[in-house]
Amino acid sequence: MNFLLPLSPLLAAAGILLAGNGLQGTLIALRSAHEGFDPSLIGLMGTGYYAGFMLSCLFTARLIRAVGHIRVFSGLAAIAASASLTMVLWLDPVAWVGLRFISGFCFAGLFMVIESWLNASVDNSHRASTLSVYRLVDLAAVTGSQFLLPVFGAYGFAIFAIAAIMTCLSLVPISLMDKTAPKPPDEFRFSVASIWAISPLACFGCITIGMTNSTFRLMGPIYASDIGFDTTGVATFMSAGIIGGAVLQLPLGWLSDRLDRRWVLIIATLGAAASGFLLSYAAGTSHSMALTGIFMFGAFALPLYSLSAAHANDRADRGQYVIVAAGLSFFFSMGAMIGPFVAAQVLAVFGPDFFFTYTSIVHLSLVVVTLWRMTVRRTPDMKAKKRYATLLRTSPVMYRLAHKAASKRPRKSD
Repeated sequence: MNFLLPLSPLLAAAGILLAGNGLQGTLIALRSAHEGFDPSLIGLMGTGYYAGFMLSCLFTARLIRAVGHIRVFSGLAAIAASASLTMVLWLDPVAWVGLRFISGFCFAGLFMVIESWLNASVDNSHRASTLSVYRLVDLAAVTGSQFLLPVFGAYGFAIFAIAAIMTCLSLVPISLMDKTAPKPPDEFRFSVASIWAISPLACFGCITIGMTNSTFRLMGPIYASDIGFDTTGVATFMSAGIIGGAVLQLPLGWLSDRLDRRWVLIIATLGAAASGFLLSYAAGTSHSMALTGIFMFGAFALPLYSLSAAHANDRADRGQYVIVAAGLSFFFSMGAMIGPFVAAQVLAVFGPDFFFTYTSIVHLSLVVVTLWRMTVRRTPDMKAKKRYATLLRTSPVMYRLAHKAASKRPRKSD
């Protein structure tokens, strides 16, 4: 893990930023309900956030090219903190929809800076492991920040101020890093088609992940409540899924750095689909089964973004990391805007028993697309040789198994 030491300030900034964003997401739902806002407007706040997220993908990459990573990060963090404070000063649901749009725009750009910076700082042999650590920081920060709510309460000024303070403090590690910020990208034009051409599989994967992971975070509490959990049980249910995601992030990333990433992606996606079916058809019988199912779901579903992003950046040139980060965020936000709406209709029509069947169907579509893409494109031979050489040094048994599997499948990959 020595390759992570130069990136520790960047990961620290990400942790502080993600903690503030995760706290704000839960806070807004609780405060909106407390203020008696119309449920349709509360839903629009989520839509507004991801609409801003998507728009940022179109423009922030150009800002990074114009002024660099650090200045863009500083400017967007200041605006995001200001939007958080404005919400508590202006308690109006329509205004909050607009402020959530601004927050989505800013946080998408902030994540784009961090992820493109990370990808520019590592090579392919450590890429998925690095992104998995980044996701571990994400999960730990978001989970930990939730415990600030019972300490400070969700209905006063203090908790909004804390969320804004966290966003501002994320500037400190970024500002004090050594002069290792990646070079701004060359002239480019944001094109969905060109990003799709780099890795159709990763783009489709991000849409899938947006439709499932965002749905889990937004609609999971409703599902848990509908199957009989009380307030404490709902919190435990959601925490179990997030903890599960932390357990397999690094092992799956480590494995994908040594094998064809697509096989690891298939394994994780099949695990997520199987966990969804378990939740749909068995979890309603007992709370312990539900907690087991959601732990497994988080363990397999939450690492999928890291695996998809690593795969896309493997295929990108060094000057394309910013545009790839923007493109993957764009496709993720597409799925995130669609997923909760579809899931809400599923809950309304079929009830909670069918909720995770929906996520399983979406995950199985990703398995089908992955298998199809493996028949279309080839992985460069030198990259494959390097991965197998690394695997041989770390585990001769795994190397023999991987070599045997490689000899039986077509020499094509995505």
